[in-house]
Amino acid sequence: MPVAETPRCDDFVPTETHTPAAHAVAVVALDGVNPFDLAIPCEVFGRVRLADGSAPYRVHVCGLTRTIDAGAYRVQTPAGLRVVPLADTVIVPGIEDLSRPIPNGVLRAVRAAAANGARIASICSGAFVLAAAGLLDGLRATTHWLAAAELARRYPKIDVDPNVLYVDNGRILTSAGAAAGMDLCLHIVRRDHGAAIAAKAARLAVMPLERAGGQAQFIVHETPTADGASLESLLRWLEEHHHEDLSIGRIARHAAMSTRSLSRHFREQTGTTPAQWILRLRIRRAQHLLETSTIGIERIAGEVGFAASATFRQRFQRVVGTSPQAYRQSFRR
Repeated sequence: MPVAETPRCDDFVPTETHTPAAHAVAVVALDGVNPFDLAIPCEVFGRVRLADGSAPYRVHVCGLTRTIDAGAYRVQTPAGLRVVPLADTVIVPGIEDLSRPIPNGVLRAVRAAAANGARIASICSGAFVLAAAGLLDGLRATTHWLAAAELARRYPKIDVDPNVLYVDNGRILTSAGAAAGMDLCLHIVRRDHGAAIAAKAARLAVMPLERAGGQAQFIVHETPTADGASLESLLRWLEEHHHEDLSIGRIARHAAMSTRSLSRHFREQTGTTPAQWILRLRIRRAQHLLETSTIGIERIAGEVGFAASATFRQRFQRVVGTSPQAYRQSFRR
């Protein structure tokens, strides 16, 4: 059921602590907003200070209505949606219920901001708002891994990557869930003002600055339900044979379908390709061995299905964001 639009709130009044040319950050709060996602940009951008002590960002929390339902409590928004098209950066936090209709007023405001040249970013399932506004078509994007398959199903024009913490397309950025939103905001600060200023904000938030966008989300894949229409049996077979040579042709033959149908079903049900799913499976198995055993890295590479340890190291670095040796050492510490 469409959400009726209501009168908008008054504009936020900047305080004297901000520079005259402060960068305006509009945080769009929808009913059902994730409170943690909403707090992240306010916390990060609100803590940034330049060398002279001035605050380079002016944060506006904007809502369609003055009071926003944030689940356990209500949020009073000091700004209305008319602030959004005037902002330099727009942040859309995640929403809890993906079946809830997105108000047309929100979509219009976000589109207008993009048309005016604003930088648009989403945290977690806020990517669904950007997708509904048409801002992610043809782009690579991410969201919380639990919602990645649904984002790919609803918006097939988007290249959904469920593996990473955030994706920077220049003026359009998306992040995964929870703390990945903080990674994204710190990345934006680093883009705007350099690593030193971003590092100060990270220390104040007790958050490491080192996590790059390509680092993997911590993903726990639930076994698909045995409903006859899912890939449950195939995924179980892949788990049992992950250490073998698994070409797309062999997988398709085992599934009794064409490679094209296999790829389509995989994208619909897992949000990724067979090759990427197998790679993540192998890396997860490798992580377990690195955490729980003293087996050498070369042997681990072979046990999880890599023909060469050099290839294993390269793929592990790409997926996890660090080397196998450094990963093992971090758990020992």
